[in-house]
Amino acid sequence: MSVVALVLAAGSGSRFGSDKRRATLADGRSLLAHSVERAQAVFEEVRVVLREGERKEDFGLPGDCRVIFSPEAASGMGHSLAAGARSLLDSQAPAVAILLGDMPWIEPATLRRLAEAASAASIVLPRHAGQQGHPVIFGRDFWPALWQLSGDEGARAVVRAHWDCCVVVEVDDAGVLLDIDTPHGLI
Repeated sequence: MSVVALVLAAGSGSRFGSDKRRATLADGRSLLAHSVERAQAVFEEVRVVLREGERKEDFGLPGDCRVIFSPEAASGMGHSLAAGARSLLDSQAPAVAILLGDMPWIEPATLRRLAEAASAASIVLPRHAGQQGHPVIFGRDFWPALWQLSGDEGARAVVRAHWDCCVVVEVDDAGVLLDIDTPHGLI
């Protein structure tokens, strides 16, 4: 069974000034659609976490990605990550790759390499130029910890608590560090 991808896209993106998920890249696709399609190039199953009431059509997302709603998205990334992780109860995958919807530059080869390093008992972390990046891949042994997340910290506490289970993969891909927080980041 392959790794499932969970794209977090329920945040407000307040630093961007507008809904950055809808921002258009040079090829005409939305930022979020680009990030999701990049994940679909590698992962057989991609789930996208959106705010309650949003539709994938609103962002130009592919029809075959599954949308998960985070009713408490306004309370922080931890809530959205927990909602997405709880959706995995029906998955047989050994691990989940947690991708951020505002990181469209990660190369498919990098995603494949990280997925190949995954196992049910490990947390895979990419590192580029000495900095830890995204996505982080959590083996299913850690999914119950993800279900409990809240607030705005995301899964840092899970990684810290299980550092002995972490596998750091050095990558040449600066895309693992590049998120888009302002319109200038689209250039």
